[in-house]
Amino acid sequence: MPPDATPPKPLPAVFLDRDGTLIVERNYLSDPALVELLPGAAAALRRLQDAGFALVIATNQSGVGRGYYTLEDMHRVNTRVEAELDRAGVRIRRTYFSPEAPEMESSTRKPLPGMLEAARDELGIDLAGSYMVGDKFADVECGRNAGVRASLLVRTGYGREHEREHADRLGNAAVVDDLSAAADWILRDQRRAATT
Repeated sequence: MPPDATPPKPLPAVFLDRDGTLIVERNYLSDPALVELLPGAAAALRRLQDAGFALVIATNQSGVGRGYYTLEDMHRVNTRVEAELDRAGVRIRRTYFSPEAPEMESSTRKPLPGMLEAARDELGIDLAGSYMVGDKFADVECGRNAGVRASLLVRTGYGREHEREHADRLGNAAVVDDLSAAADWILRDQRRAATT
């Protein structure tokens, strides 16, 4: 960039957990043929994309660290997810992943904010104007730890279970039925933010 050029304005993003949020939870998914978008997910993401949000996947993939499947298996699944969304007109800016098992040392495994911070640095994301959406309490905490505007828990995947188990710790996190409801909530919040 020339020295007198204005740096690009940071983008707001919606960070998305993968399994149970975007696609049907398959319990350590390793076969791309089993990728199935959740009902309404693609349409919800198109609405967020059209509103100016960068869409970024941030997924813990402890199945790699546990030896259940390989990095190559995981990449094939991620490629299939992105291809399915691309066919629906949805562009995922990047998929970040943390392959470590819970007992392994990691700087990126949710609830740590490493994947979101990497997106901030590599994609020019404005974390304070961004949102985190997932089906586990670790997703909610990850968003909080990264300083996003809001974290949302969806009731798909493990969401209903985590809503019950962590009710006392969810605090101001929004709890919604699915990704369509999450998009509704985010777009309403974006409009509120624009008028304050």
